[in-house]
Order: sequence, then C-alpha cells, then structure tokens
Amino acid sequence: MKEIKLKGLDQSVFYEELSSGLKVYMVPYPNKSNYAMHYIAKYGSTNTTFIPVGKDKMIKVPDGSAHFLEHKMFEQEDGVDPFTFAAKTGTSSNASTSYKTTRYYFEGNTGFCDNLDYLLTFVHHPYFTDQNVEKEKGIIAEEIMQYDDEVDWVLDEELRKAIFQKDNTRIDIGGTIESISQITKEILYDIHRTFYQPSNMILVISGHFDCEEALEVIKHNQALKEAVTNEKIIEEKIKEPKEVNLKKKEIEFNIVNTKVAYGIKIPLKEVKDRYKFNLYLGLMNNIVFGLSSRFRERMKQLKLMTSFYLEREIIGDYLILTYIADSKDPERFVQEIKKELANMDIQEEELERLKKVWISSEVVMVDNIVMTLENMVYDIITYGDIIPNKVDIFRSLNKEELDKTLNSIDFSNASMVVVHPKKA
Repeated sequence: MKEIKLKGLDQSVFYEELSSGLKVYMVPYPNKSNYAMHYIAKYGSTNTTFIPVGKDKMIKVPDGSAHFLEHKMFEQEDGVDPFTFAAKTGTSSNASTSYKTTRYYFEGNTGFCDNLDYLLTFVHHPYFTDQNVEKEKGIIAEEIMQYDDEVDWVLDEELRKAIFQKDNTRIDIGGTIESISQITKEILYDIHRTFYQPSNMILVISGHFDCEEALEVIKHNQALKEAVTNEKIIEEKIKEPKEVNLKKKEIEFNIVNTKVAYGIKIPLKEVKDRYKFNLYLGLMNNIVFGLSSRFRERMKQLKLMTSFYLEREIIGDYLILTYIADSKDPERFVQEIKKELANMDIQEEELERLKKVWISSEVVMVDNIVMTLENMVYDIITYGDIIPNKVDIFRSLNKEELDKTLNSIDFSNASMVVVHPKKA
C-alpha cells in the first residue's frame, strides 16, 4: 500500500490499485468507533451513449437509466436486499445517483468485514428480470412526479437547460416517465457490464478499521475476482459550445414568492490548475456575496431578497457559478449581481482572513470520517485524484493571482431563470 500524508492535517490516506483496476483509498481513524465505506461507479445520468462491452455498435440508453439501475441493484436474486443485510449489524445502507457517478454505501459501527465483503458482492451481482424491471417503473414514475412538484428542483433543472446547449447535464437524473418506460433488463445488463467494471470504480473507506484486514477482504472477494474488468469504455464525446443556451427563461409554478436563478458559464479548457481556479472563485463568492458581505446587507436594505444562496460546480470543461434567491424584483436583483461582479475590489486583509478560516475548517473537517470521505470522492471525480496538500495550496493563494484570475473571466456569459407564482 502507498501511504499519502495529508500535509498539515496529521492524517494519512492509504492507496492501492488492484490488478482488476479497482482503486482503493483508505483513511483509518484508530480513535473513532464508526466507519463508512462507499463503492462508486464512474457512471451517472450523463453517460447515455456508448458501445456496450462485448458488442460493436454504439447505443443510446433511455434518460434516467443510471438512476433506474441503482434502484434495481437493491433487488437480489436470493431475496436478501442490502437494507436487510445491513440491519443485522445495525448498519445503514443506501445509494445515490449523480450526473457522473453512482454510489453504494454502508455506514456503521460493527460488522466491518462482513459488510465490506457484502457491499462488493452485491454491486457485482445484478439480478434483472422482465417482471422486476416492469415493477420498478411505477415506483420511479411516482418519484419523478414528486420531484416535478418541488420548485427548487425544477428551478435547478431549468437553469441547467438554459446554460447548456448539448451537454447531458441538461437531462434530469431520474429521466422522464416516458423515457423510463423504455428501459429493459437487457439495457441494464449492458450498462452494468460496461460501467460497473472494477477498473471503472473506486472504493473509499474511512473510520475505525484495519487497512491490511480490509485489503485482504477486498482481494479475496469472489465477485471481484469474477467480474469482467479492464475493458475499454467507448463513449460518445459531446462538445459543449461556450455560449449559454438561453439568456433568459420564465415559467410559472404553484408558489407564493417569485424565485430567480442566475448561472454564469465559465470555460476551463485553457485553465492549467482547475483546483486553484475553483478556489479563487470560491474566495470571490465568499467575500463578495457571503453571509457578512456588503452585497447582502444592501439587498436586505433594498428589500430585494428574502433568501439567497450560492453554488459553484465544475461540469465537464466549464465551471458554473449559480446565484439563487427569492426576490420580488428578479430583474433588478440580477442587475445588482452583475454590478457587483463588474466592480469587485477585494482587499488583501479580506483574502488573508478567509484563508485562515479555510485552513481552520480543513483541520476541523479532517476529524469527521464522512466529510473526509466525501471530500476525497469529490476530488477524485472532479480532479482525477485526492489533493493531499490543500493546506499548502490555501496558504499560497494571493491577491495578485486572485485579481489576474477574476480579470480573465467573462461574467456576462450567463443564463437567468425566473419562476413566477401562477396567475389566478
């Protein structure tokens, strides 16, 4: 095993890549009593067009297939589902699907080796039949209808469709009732065989356990030994244009207060260090639009917003800055954001103060096994690997580089989505 020290945090990550191609990251905490293990396929809702392993023609699977597959993995041929198995040791088990990954996890205090072995086994033992696939369609259709009734979900989805012209992030993770009706057991097996190869997966374990013992369980797991792996995955490459799809979209919904989402699309293709670039945008957001910012105070005085939150996300070759608020005057609110971005004057002392806060937060966060695991997974998926020297990078951030970064960005490449209350 390779030991990777997390600099300045008094913690290490132990890493090994197995002959199957599976990448294993382990973070032991001898003084904790609990553990978390997350098994992640680098396959999500955006991976829709590919050549299945063992075949020679490109196929396009129905929207929502990744989420549907996640649901069906919990139905095992022997009738013992992961929830039932986990409950025997008082452990929680669940799964989630995102745009880029599907994740299966166990979190608990006891039964570590048995749960690890079972996690690996059930993820590599799919059981799909015409009957159980058909049954699931009604369950997921109800879930889709529930999301369609949630204004925050709709606002987020509409903003993605306004920002992106071609990228599959435009597609709802759950798909539509029409699209999931086209899913078959053959499609699910094609997906599983192609994307659930150990060579396309990562296993991240954090908490109270022994690394050598965990590695022995992994190496002796029969399902991993039998899994098809190291097969090349061939997918359709989508080239997303730089410009946003729509500058503005307005919809009506059954709400009381008007909501607005404003998203800025920033290309990353020429950015050499995406992590540092993302940090500088985070610094800007915190200082200019954060909880104690002058912008928030002014908006409250002008009564232009009653709630406000920020997001930033790397999607493919773009970084998306999102500003979402309840506002009685969304047009003016967005104009105020534009004005703020055009007249930024971040002081050195503000930058240094936030750097200290970030370093302190990193020290506190590394003591939390789940947060540590989540951060590692995010970095692996977003940047390709863990980042062991974050504290050093935080310290290296400086005003000259911040100003240069911000001055290089076209903040006008943006989309705006407004959700109005339905007219009587």
